[in-house]
Amino acid sequence: MAKCPKCGTEVAKPKKTWKMAGRPDKAGKRMQLEIGLYECSKCSNVFREVLSKSKI
Repeated sequence: MAKCPKCGTEVAKPKKTWKMAGRPDKAGKRMQLEIGLYECSKCSNVFREVLSKSKI
């Protein structure tokens, strides 16, 4: 569960999820990030949060 950065309300389900390649680390390995887009039910704030990371 993600927490709204504006009001602190817990948001259970993302509206949308997607995967993207992150920046390479010092060894040159890239991370695959899964990102979720959330909308707060209380204040209608839209925010993103990283759901998972894995090396690719």
